[in-house]
Amino acid sequence: MRGMTEQQITVERTEEGDKEKKKKRRSRRSKQNPAVSGSNDSSVSGIHMQESRCLSNNSTSNHVTLSMNVSSAQFYGLDVQTSHDNGLATASDVTFHSMPTMHINGETAAVELGSTQDEQLFPLTVLSKSCPEPICNEGKNGSFSNEDFLYFHKNEGYAGMQRKIYPLHWSIEAVNEAIEKGVTFRASFRVNAYNRLEAYCTIEGVPTDVLISGVVNQNRAVEGDIVAIAVDPPPFWTRLKGNSVPMDDCSVLPDVMGSLGENCKGKDKLDADYEDSSNGNVLLVPDMGLYDHERAFAGEAVNSELRLGARSFYCGSNGHCSSASGQAKVSCSPELNEVSNAVGKLCALISLFPPKRPTGRVVAIIESSRRRDAVVGFLGVKQWFSFKELNKKDTKKNKNSMTFSSREYIQLTPIDARLPKMTVSVKSLPGCIKKRLRDGDTMVEMELIGARIVDWREESYLPQANVMHILGHGGEIESQIAAILFQNSIHHDEFSTESLSCLPNIPWEVPGEELERRKDLRNLCIFTIDPSSASDLDDALSVEKLSNDIFRVGVHIADVSVFVLPGTALDIEAQMRSTSVYLLQHKVPMLPPLLSENLGSLIPGADRLAFSIFWDIDLCGNILDRWIGRTVIRSCCKLSYDHVQYIIDGSINVENLRALENGWPALHGQFDWHDVVRSVKILNEISVTLKDNRFKDGALHLESSKLVFLFDECGIPYDSILYEQKDSNFLVEEFMLLANRTAAEVISRAFPDCALLRRHPEPNLRRLKEFEAFWRKHGLEVDTSSSAQLQLSLWKIREKLKNDPVLFDVLMSYASKPMQLAAYFCTGDLKDKENEWAHYSLAVPLYTHFTSPLRRYADIVVHRTLAAAIEAEDLYLKQQKVQQLKLIKGKDIKQKCVTGIYFDKDVVESKECREALSAAALTYRVPCAEMLIDVAAYCNERMLASRHAEDAGDKLLLWVLLKKKETLTLEAKVMGLGPKFMSIYIHKLAIERRIYYDDVDGLTAEWLETTSTLVLDLCKNKRSQKRGSPGKCRAVEDVARVISSCDLKPNQFDFESSAPEEGTNQGAEAIHVASEEPGPGFNPGISDASEIEPGVFPITVQIFSIVPVALHANGGDDGPLDIGARLYMTSYFG
Repeated sequence: MRGMTEQQITVERTEEGDKEKKKKRRSRRSKQNPAVSGSNDSSVSGIHMQESRCLSNNSTSNHVTLSMNVSSAQFYGLDVQTSHDNGLATASDVTFHSMPTMHINGETAAVELGSTQDEQLFPLTVLSKSCPEPICNEGKNGSFSNEDFLYFHKNEGYAGMQRKIYPLHWSIEAVNEAIEKGVTFRASFRVNAYNRLEAYCTIEGVPTDVLISGVVNQNRAVEGDIVAIAVDPPPFWTRLKGNSVPMDDCSVLPDVMGSLGENCKGKDKLDADYEDSSNGNVLLVPDMGLYDHERAFAGEAVNSELRLGARSFYCGSNGHCSSASGQAKVSCSPELNEVSNAVGKLCALISLFPPKRPTGRVVAIIESSRRRDAVVGFLGVKQWFSFKELNKKDTKKNKNSMTFSSREYIQLTPIDARLPKMTVSVKSLPGCIKKRLRDGDTMVEMELIGARIVDWREESYLPQANVMHILGHGGEIESQIAAILFQNSIHHDEFSTESLSCLPNIPWEVPGEELERRKDLRNLCIFTIDPSSASDLDDALSVEKLSNDIFRVGVHIADVSVFVLPGTALDIEAQMRSTSVYLLQHKVPMLPPLLSENLGSLIPGADRLAFSIFWDIDLCGNILDRWIGRTVIRSCCKLSYDHVQYIIDGSINVENLRALENGWPALHGQFDWHDVVRSVKILNEISVTLKDNRFKDGALHLESSKLVFLFDECGIPYDSILYEQKDSNFLVEEFMLLANRTAAEVISRAFPDCALLRRHPEPNLRRLKEFEAFWRKHGLEVDTSSSAQLQLSLWKIREKLKNDPVLFDVLMSYASKPMQLAAYFCTGDLKDKENEWAHYSLAVPLYTHFTSPLRRYADIVVHRTLAAAIEAEDLYLKQQKVQQLKLIKGKDIKQKCVTGIYFDKDVVESKECREALSAAALTYRVPCAEMLIDVAAYCNERMLASRHAEDAGDKLLLWVLLKKKETLTLEAKVMGLGPKFMSIYIHKLAIERRIYYDDVDGLTAEWLETTSTLVLDLCKNKRSQKRGSPGKCRAVEDVARVISSCDLKPNQFDFESSAPEEGTNQGAEAIHVASEEPGPGFNPGISDASEIEPGVFPITVQIFSIVPVALHANGGDDGPLDIGARLYMTSYFG
């Protein structure tokens, strides 16, 4: 037991400023902290603060000495160090500089902090509520003023001229010990894009995110960091914003758009239909706070496999992390009970204070976000030129003889609103930029810059960055694409020579040894179903009739693992890329085109290697038996989703198909169209039964509209249309889902500690209840007790709202908000938590990714594991000479112990079987648990980056489309309403936007709290009564496009002229994002949008009101891309 030892920790504060400024500052602090300043004898937790003085380097400085009673808080024994490294602040930079010195009547206060009942959970008394904000003129978005920036120039940067703004970061050792003792928590850090001073931290196992308010408490953490946080005691918690309505806790950039298009294949939606993205459509609800931390760009929800959500995937405490300066390990606690108890205590406190949100502060950065190395923004060149002009007389140098010193900096403004503004040393700029600056070229300000954060010291308000790339003019598509790739760390270079050398030469034929050891299925009617332009064909289907009511359905997946051998250059590069990225009309492939589009692609008429799974299924959807093995197949044709839909609808004449008319594909082999059509119809019938059974078992499907684009022959979008999923998509989905479930079952049986699976946690209970309460308030009953009941409720509501499909889309968006992210995980990482392996939306206990190895590295890992399981099973059966036979419909089939439908756990756990599995694992290089944990985390991260890149590409397309049209007027439904802004849903574009109406000159906004009603009206010659400089008030034109009634002209908003003329090649070659011609399931686009009438001031708005809006493209040359929305109005007095 520790004694009453006292540990002295000294934190140096440099004395600065005159006494008059200090008095003013103290006065402000005392007003902010009346509870502290009101008493000289504050007692909160056992820390005694005294003032001492010392003389160092002939300068006077203040020292704050903290005397800590170790017995009152065990955590105070942590190793505390300081670092004077000039590099990037790291997690080893430690201090208890967490509470600034309290001043009372000009004196340093001695604050003694007494113990409380929560002293173990909240041992530190540095409370975010009681900490004064840094002395900087931060605006609403956390930026500082031009005066501050010029001051920065004159004084060679903030460092060294100002006192420390931020506390030092704790050491890794201190963090480890604190996490083990349960006094700090590991959390992911996410910033509110609408207010960078607000950030939210998610602690695994805690239902409510922790608010980190203010730059000091955020302590130099940036979006995506994994941090260690200390949580404040409950009295200092804040009230939840919108705690009676469905809100989320994190903010994601409004520049990332939802699923606007089918960038991959229709089958790719199969998982995200059930794996929600918590970054789905932005949902704002009627509340005073009206804060949304989700996407302001919508449409994404849960129906696109590669679009999985927007939170960082660091789920699972694998203990692997890196400090800000490099890789480090934050170990998982050996005393898991203490960590678990701390989380339990925090959850209990949250349940005791349901209307409140925990607050806290960052004490260390455990793992640095990749966003630090991928910053895209604009340089404030004009501001810098202004500064140089002001100092021209002093320097007596003109711009032609301009020199740069290490004392000069230019401000970098990121396009990601969640990132802070940064400073860039002028001297460190690339030579081409410095040359343009010497020439006085202000156009540099319009160039997109790629940079990375290199330093952020405790004394610096802003981080320092280095410019790495000049991406091009901000208003050009190519530059924006380059920015998207850089910002998301997408590897798009050509494949290395070493990687390409791993592939066989072409022409290539199936080797004889592969034919001997594989099942030959080349005489089976097998075909692919993909978008018409797809070239990476990695899955195919087949069906055989065994009897009147039993069919053998086959799923055949490209056997890519034969070509991508573990540890080779190709394997390393594939793992680095991790997933293919579908950006605009192009693809950044995970594998070289020679493999993904040729050798590994299931091209019709070509012999290809495959993994095949067969199920014997009856008409009720019961699986009677199955077989899994490696095969050789030959696809007879490549069908598109439209082809399959025509077959399902019965709208084709089989006899006419023989003439290959109307774009139907060629047939290969001995099969005719009767065989293909019959197979498609049988498969569709079985898929409908399987789908019905899934929903009876509790599966959840959150529908959402999709926006796809039409392109002209130059690749420029000219229109967008809404797309709805068709029966042909569902047909493929069902069998891909079944294949993924089967693969997950087999590999988890064979390798229970090192199987790569995919889990989808249950929804956030608090948000789910808020969602339920919100819709009940508006007359719609939603039962969220289970996924099955939620799905049943949604079906009933859809029927009830059949005349208002837009409101149902809004409901679907709300329903996606409580959902959590699906993620890859290693079974060994959750060995004792098998209940957490389940997939909530699919309502299945085991799930993985197996069906897309040409574009997902996780699938290749699963293939290797599955191959090892199959070989081990065969080896075991041969060794044991097992001749167990069973009779199924007159056929003798071997009893499989691992891959079969029946599982004999005792056999698999026998010594002989384990030896066979170990030998096979070595042969196929199945990764161990420790390695697989890292692989899962990296795959999660890359998949998320891929989704962000694709969404940003979709937003770019919409921006280009609106830029051409200049202004587009459409109807919108109000989703959320409050005193400051409203959130609207534009059904025609499947997006959501915000319209702010606070602090607007000439506009009055009256918010009626009791009825949640907003009244907007024009008020000429009346300025805002809000405090602050008039320059910060916005003009009415920023909020509403107000036109005179006499200015309205017939067909004023007719966009027919921008669409391709009938009969031109432009229309014939039009494709959407998925490069498939519009067919069944598409709705008219915005070119067919009819003219709408403007609203009339004064206007009264309530939740779910319909309002006319004008949309336009913002940014490009002078800022980040955005889709602006204004009310489209007129006035009787205008």
